Amino acid sequence: MSVSTPKRQGVSKAKPSDKPLKDDVKFQQNCEPSDSLSASLSRYMNNGLGQEEYAQHDLFHALASSVKELMLDKWRQTRAKDCQYQTKQVAYLSLEFLMGRALGNALLNLQLTDESREALSQYAVDLESLESLEQDAGLGNGGLGRLAACFLDSCASLDIAVTGYGIRYEYGMFAQRIVDGYQVEGPDRWLKDGNPWEVRVPNHNVTVPFFGHTESYIDKQGRRHVTWVDTQDVKAVAYDMPIPGYRNGRINTLRLWKSEATDDFDLTEFNQGDYTEAVARKNLAEQITMVLYPNDASENGKELRLRQQYFLSSASLQDLLNNWVKQNGTDFSDFAKANVMQLNDTHPSVAVPELMRLLVDHYALEWDQAWKITTNIMAYTNHTLLPEALERWPVRMFEQMLPRVLEIIYEINGRYLEDVAHHWPGDGDMLAKMSIIEEGSEPHVRMAYLAIVASFSVNGVAGLHTQLLTSGLFKDFYELWPEKFNNKTNGVTPRRWLAHCNPRLAALLTKRLGDQWVGDLQHLHSLSAFTEDKALINEWREVKLANKRELSLMIAKECGVEFNPEMMFDVQVKRIHEYKRQLLNILHVIHLYHEILQGNTDGLVPRCVLIGGKAAPGYSMAKLLIKLASNVAHMVNSDPQITPYLRFAFLPNYNVTAMEKICPATDLSQQISTAGKEASGTGNMKFMMNGALTIGTLDGANIEMLEEVGEENFFLFGLNANQVHSLQEDYQASQFINDSPALKQVMKLLESGHFNLLEPGIFDPIIESIKSPSDPWMTAADFESYRQAQLRAASAYQDPENWTKMSIRNTACSGRFSSDVTIAAYRDEIWKA
Repeated sequence: MSVSTPKRQGVSKAKPSDKPLKDDVKFQQNCEPSDSLSASLSRYMNNGLGQEEYAQHDLFHALASSVKELMLDKWRQTRAKDCQYQTKQVAYLSLEFLMGRALGNALLNLQLTDESREALSQYAVDLESLESLEQDAGLGNGGLGRLAACFLDSCASLDIAVTGYGIRYEYGMFAQRIVDGYQVEGPDRWLKDGNPWEVRVPNHNVTVPFFGHTESYIDKQGRRHVTWVDTQDVKAVAYDMPIPGYRNGRINTLRLWKSEATDDFDLTEFNQGDYTEAVARKNLAEQITMVLYPNDASENGKELRLRQQYFLSSASLQDLLNNWVKQNGTDFSDFAKANVMQLNDTHPSVAVPELMRLLVDHYALEWDQAWKITTNIMAYTNHTLLPEALERWPVRMFEQMLPRVLEIIYEINGRYLEDVAHHWPGDGDMLAKMSIIEEGSEPHVRMAYLAIVASFSVNGVAGLHTQLLTSGLFKDFYELWPEKFNNKTNGVTPRRWLAHCNPRLAALLTKRLGDQWVGDLQHLHSLSAFTEDKALINEWREVKLANKRELSLMIAKECGVEFNPEMMFDVQVKRIHEYKRQLLNILHVIHLYHEILQGNTDGLVPRCVLIGGKAAPGYSMAKLLIKLASNVAHMVNSDPQITPYLRFAFLPNYNVTAMEKICPATDLSQQISTAGKEASGTGNMKFMMNGALTIGTLDGANIEMLEEVGEENFFLFGLNANQVHSLQEDYQASQFINDSPALKQVMKLLESGHFNLLEPGIFDPIIESIKSPSDPWMTAADFESYRQAQLRAASAYQDPENWTKMSIRNTACSGRFSSDVTIAAYRDEIWKA
């Protein structure tokens, strides 16, 4: 679509700036601080295209670039203030930052939303249309990355000096399409039109080494020195994105690293005529940041993942050390007092030996001095209770790719095992059990162990999660170092997940409470006084209905399924994984389908069920679950006998932007993981914040949500974590199937091939997993309890007024789950910032 430029003036297509964002306090920006957004936008639009019509996409880039330009002065001032007052610096290392779209969030935090609407009025374009043109940044996959994005927003909003460090992936994880019910992965080319928010900062480029070998020598003082030689170096190029705080003037930085070939990497080869080898080396360098999370089912995929992790860690640490040396020289006595590094899960844990390498090999510190710095700067957040998700890398891969780093890991391990031996004298089994190096026919490096050994803080992300870490997964480490372990329950930012994504509800809240809740979600507690207010109940219901109408349009467009806004919206959107139990949800849909076919519709509450999420490319069972959901949805939606009572859709390519439409419109939020498997969850919090009721197990942050809202406003079901653990020893899935007539009938339909008549046997692996006595997810065990909870939810939904009161209470009790609360705890108890 094109629109006419006002006053028939020429316009220019705004492009991402490639000018460096200088650290000099006297940096002269393009736009004066007093310049208005409207003036800046006009300047961008009038300087280049020289034509009377232009695409809306050009206008989006111009507006985004104008907003960024208006941030530059405050961005510079933030850095200058932090430097002047020697503010403690926090480096947040994460392999993912699932940022979503940036425009709406930036306008909200900078108080520019109304001004942007006014500026756009002269172009006859509304803000929402432009926002829809922005690509979701392909920098993350699931909850881990979205949590990191929420944390950055809260850090800036709480005026904490935090730099996010990540990778500038050329392609996101993948763009998901559903073809004949199967997930098909395509390239997520999120950068194809450029990124107007980024600024390339070449003065912060660093070089990251790979491969080669080590050599050592003894100096005249008898000290051993090690050098890493014949390396294949890769240039890490810095791109910065601004992270504005909420109405406080702070602009923090997300620094993303892009891999490029070094300037001289191919000079010799090229001059000798070996052009092919020169190009191959260049491609190898650039592959590192080409795609988010390559499929690690193959050896090449594993190697690339390790290269990404080391590339991120090394570049970020070199950046921190370079900044320190620039300000303080090579005296590192106070380095740990002025810096802290938060490792977001095990992915960046190779930062531990890399910091030791840089301090010992580059800056000639003694080992003990370097280790003291390292163990006072590293803090580790664990995000999983699944042992298989704790990364282990083959020693041979380290030896080939990162030989010096492996030597340091062995040195760390040897010294640390002395502590283990002192604590458990003569216990060789304990030494092997706790060693960073897992011996065997194929020795591996246990990355989580490496992070725990070197960190002064190890935190879980929900009360149950931390309890299970200290009593199970990391029990021995907890016995050795109990003072290291603590809990920091996750949260989500209320700016994006309520104020921005649900403007109707936000306006209603502000009308009743004022707007202070946006900066402090605890103000929502005041809503509890209005739960009997008829006017509020009616307005609340109208807001929900309007949001459901909006989501219905999206589902019709993306899925070809007509959702009726008058029906209950029953939603489960998250990464597809067996422990998250999308299967349990699908089995319940089959049960409802069968009941309707049998004519058992008395008292049945009509509902629309939505599932969305991506399966990892190498995860065959997760991909098969998508196929089952798609086949069941086809049978449900194609039968006119069924659709008045039940509709079912699988949403392709679920992302942050989709969630911004989904969570305001959801009635019932499904958080149904097997108890003891989900670390925390954050989608559960977004739904609660927007007034959805939860059906869930006692898992992750569900437990704390239940504590806040009360059992009367939460549909609880299923085994708890202790019961799951006890039952595993003698689990008989067949008994649970036989004891539930509903599940028995569902299994009969599945086994008959009713949902795969033309594809015989394709769902046999799913059927076998349900019936297996070794099913770790215990789907059959929880089905009947889940069905009963769904009946309670349906019964509650039949009373619209009481349901709305329950919805209001959920929003009122969501203040605890603001990421501002979480980050304040990190600041006070871990970072001491």
